[in-house]
Amino acid sequence: MHLPPSTDARDTPWHALSAGEALQRLQTDDRHGLAHAEVARRLARFGPNRLPAPPRRPAWLRLLQQFHNVLIYVMLAAATVTAALAHWIDTGVLLGAVIVNAIIGFLQEGKAESALDAIRHMLSHQATVLRGGERQLVAADQLVPGDIVILASGDKVPADLRILTARSLRADEAVLTGESVPCDKDEAAVAADAALGDRRSMLYSGTLVAAGTALGTVVATGTNSELGRISTLLAQVQASTTPLLRQIAQFSRWLALAIGLFVLATFAIGVLWRAQAPADMFMMAVALAASAIPEGLPAIMTITLAMGVRRMAQHNAIIRHLPAVETLGAVTVICSDKTGTLTCNEMTVQRVVTADHVIEVTGSGYAPQGGFLIGGVPITAQEHPALQSVAQVALLCNDATLHDGPQGWSLTGDPTEGALVTLALKAGLDATALHARQPRIDAIPFESEHRFMATLHHDHAGHAVILVKGAPERVLDMCNAQRQWPADGAGTDAPLQHDYWRRAANDCAARALRVLAIAIKRVPAQQHALQFADMEGGFTLLGLLGSMDPPRPEAVAAVAECQAAGVRVKMITGDHGETARAIGAQLGIGLGRPALTGAEIELLDDAALRDVVASVDVFARASPEHKLRLVQALQSRGEVVAMTGDGVNDAPALKRADVGVAMGRNGTEAAKDAAAMVLTDDNFATLGHAVREGRGIYDNVRKFILFMLPTNGGEALIVFAAIAFGLLLPLTAAQVLWINLVTSSTLGVALAFEPAEDDVMRRPPRPPQEKLLSGLFAWRVLMVAVCMAAASLGLFLWELSNGAAIETARTMAVSAVVVMEMFYLLNSRHIERSVLSREGLLGNPKVPLTIALCALLQLGFVHLPWMQAVFGSTDLSVQEWSRVLLAGLAVFTLAELEKAALRRWRARRAHR
Repeated sequence: MHLPPSTDARDTPWHALSAGEALQRLQTDDRHGLAHAEVARRLARFGPNRLPAPPRRPAWLRLLQQFHNVLIYVMLAAATVTAALAHWIDTGVLLGAVIVNAIIGFLQEGKAESALDAIRHMLSHQATVLRGGERQLVAADQLVPGDIVILASGDKVPADLRILTARSLRADEAVLTGESVPCDKDEAAVAADAALGDRRSMLYSGTLVAAGTALGTVVATGTNSELGRISTLLAQVQASTTPLLRQIAQFSRWLALAIGLFVLATFAIGVLWRAQAPADMFMMAVALAASAIPEGLPAIMTITLAMGVRRMAQHNAIIRHLPAVETLGAVTVICSDKTGTLTCNEMTVQRVVTADHVIEVTGSGYAPQGGFLIGGVPITAQEHPALQSVAQVALLCNDATLHDGPQGWSLTGDPTEGALVTLALKAGLDATALHARQPRIDAIPFESEHRFMATLHHDHAGHAVILVKGAPERVLDMCNAQRQWPADGAGTDAPLQHDYWRRAANDCAARALRVLAIAIKRVPAQQHALQFADMEGGFTLLGLLGSMDPPRPEAVAAVAECQAAGVRVKMITGDHGETARAIGAQLGIGLGRPALTGAEIELLDDAALRDVVASVDVFARASPEHKLRLVQALQSRGEVVAMTGDGVNDAPALKRADVGVAMGRNGTEAAKDAAAMVLTDDNFATLGHAVREGRGIYDNVRKFILFMLPTNGGEALIVFAAIAFGLLLPLTAAQVLWINLVTSSTLGVALAFEPAEDDVMRRPPRPPQEKLLSGLFAWRVLMVAVCMAAASLGLFLWELSNGAAIETARTMAVSAVVVMEMFYLLNSRHIERSVLSREGLLGNPKVPLTIALCALLQLGFVHLPWMQAVFGSTDLSVQEWSRVLLAGLAVFTLAELEKAALRRWRARRAHR
C-alpha cells in the first residue's frame, strides 16, 4: 500500500472531502490503521512530524553587526586619529560611546531569534494511534499521513487531522484563529473555500480538544501542517528597521559628509590661504573633527531608550528590543487582535430576556462583579423572581466551575458555561447550597447534533425537574408555554409567544451575542433517568441569555485616546464578521465603515489591498497570511505599524510590524518571541501609555540633537572664522577638545531624563518620512551656532583690543562657549514652548545638577594651576566672569525670542 504523490500537495482541500474520500486518498483504514511496514515507508518519505530548527546567527556576528553604522565608523576613525596623537581622554570618550552602544544592542537582540523554537515546542509529544489493528501510544514525531489518531477531551492535537467520527467534539483553536470560544467539530465535509476557522471537519496541530472524543486520520505533518506553514512564513518574514534608526542612519551619513568637508576646507584655507604651519593646522583639523562628531549621541540614545524601558515596565510593558521604545512614538496605525487584547477573553452574559423584561447585565469577565438594569434603572436580583429563576437553571444545568485565586477568577470548563455561573453569582446565588438542595440525577450532555444540554434534578421534597439550555430555535421547539411573573411575584405559565422570543433572539444576535434559551419541565419524582423522548415537548421557557466576550472598559478609553492622538486603530481578528463588527462598534473602531473578511482579502492583489486597507478598520476571519499582508500593505503606504496579538497565527505579522506587541498573560510563547514588546496585563490601555512614552523619548532625542549641533557647530565656526579672516586663533586645539569633553560628558545627558510633555498625546503622529533635521532644526542650528560663534569671537577680540593677554582672551572665549551651552541647555528643554516658568527651569532636576557639575569643571579649568598648565588658561576676574555670563544670557534670550516668534507664526497660520 503506497501513498499517491498527490498527497504531498499542501493545497489539498481535506476539509471538503468526505471522511471516506480522505481515507481512500490516504489509502488507510479507520479500523486497523496503517501496517508497521507502511509507517516506516511513509516516515522515510515525509520525515518526522516536527518542525526544523531555525537558523541561528552566531554571537560574534551579532556583536559585529552592532558596529555597522556610518556614525560608528566616523567615531572609530576619530578615535584612531586621537590615539595616534596621544589624546587619550578623547580616545576613551569616543571608544566608550561605541562600546556601550554595541553591548546594549547585542544584549537586547540576544532573545530575538527564539520565536520558531516556541512554535516547535507547541507540538504534542505523544499520540494514541491505531496501527496494525492495535491501539498504541507513540511519539508524536513518528506520525505519518494516513495514521489513525484517537483523541479525547484535554488532548493536544498532534498533527493536522481529517475527522472521521466525533462525539460532542469541541476544539480550542484560539492560537490559530483567535476565536474566544471553542468551536464545534464533526465529520461532515465543508465548502472547499471555507476559512480556517470554519473548517469543522478538521483538527489542527497544536490546538486543544476542549470537549468530546474524536477519531481522525493524519493528513499533514511537520512543515506541511498549518502550524508548520506558519513556522515557514515566520522564518521568511524580514523584521523592519525602526523609523528612528533609519533617521539616525540618514542623519549620520549627512553629518559625516558635512564634517569631512568642513574639516578639509578649514585645513586648506589655513595652509594654502593663510600660510599656517601644516602640522598646526592638522592638529586643529583633528580637534575640530573630534568636537564636531556627536560622540554623545549613541550614549544619549541608549540612556534615553533605557529610561523609557524602565518607565514602561512600571506600566506593565516589557520591552524586548530597545529601539521599539521610541518606535511606539512614531506609530501611525495600531493593528490589534480582538480576543484578549481589546476584549477580556472571558465570556460574559450581557442580556437576560424574560417574558416581562429585558434585563441588561453589567460587569465583564468571570469575576462576579456587576449588577442589573431595566431601562437603565438599577435593580436587585432579589426583587425579580424571573431573573432568579433563570439564574438558578443556568447554574444547575452547567458543568463549569469558577475559582477565586490569587490571580483573580479562573474557569474550569466551557467559557459560555462559565459566563452563566458568573451570572448566577451576580444574582446572589450560593452554588454549593443550590447543588445540595437540587442534586443532579442524570444528564444529556451537549452535542452539536441536538444542540442542547439537559439535566434531571430531585429536591428533598419529592419534586423532580428537567432543566435545559441550548440553541433558541431548538429549545423553542421543545416548549409550549412561557413563565410570566406579574407584579405580585407569583410565576404563572402562559401560552408561548413564538414571535416575541424569535424577535428577542434576533435582536441579541444582531448585537453579536451568543444566545442560549433556558427552559424547565416538571416530571414525576420517581424518574431517575433522562431519555431523548423526554425532550420532545412539555417545557416552559424561562428566558434567553445573550453573552459575548465584551470589550475591556479601559480599552474603549484607550482607543479613543489613540484616535485623538491621530493614531488609527484597526482590528484584525480570526473571529466571525458579525462579532468583529459589533465589538468594533462598541470600541469606536470602524464606525460607518464596512468590514473586510479573509475571503474578500483573498480576492485582492497587493496593489488593490494597499488601496483598500486605508478605508477599512475591521478585518474578520483573517488567517496568518492575511494579517501579514495587511501589515505589509499599511507599511507600503508609509505607515508605521504596531501589531498586537497573542496566538501563533499572529507571530508572522508581529515580527513584520514596526512594533510587535504580544500578550504576556494569555499569549503563546511564539507570539512573545516574535514581538518587540510584551504587555504583562494583556491590556490595550497599556499600549496607550507606551505610545505616550515613545513620543516623549523621540522628543528627547530631538532635544539632544537640537542642543548638540548648534553647540558643536558654534565651536567649529569660531575657529573657521578666525582662520578665514586671518585672526589670532581664539581657541587652541586642546581647548576645543576640552569644551567638547566637558559639555558632552555632562550637559547633554540631562536631556535623556526629560518627562513627556503635557500635549504629547494631542499632537498628530510625526510623518514617517520626516527627517531628523527638519527645516526648523536647520534654522535653529544655524542661528544658535552663529550667535555662539559671534559672542565668543567678539568677546575674544574685545579683550585683545583692550590690552588683555592672549591667554586671558582665550580663557574668556572658552568660558563663554561653555556658559552659553549651559544657558542653551535650558532653552533645549522645550523645542517650541517657553522655558520661562517654574516647570521650564526646574521641571527636570537633572538639568540644574548637570549645569552645576559643568560649572565646577569650568571653574577648575580657569583657576586650578595644573589645568592652567595643561590648557593654557588663566584666572579671570569678577568683571571678566560677568561679561562671560552676559554672553550666555544673550544666547538664552535670543533663543527664547526665536521660539516666541515661531509660536506667533504658527498661531497666525492656524487661524487662516
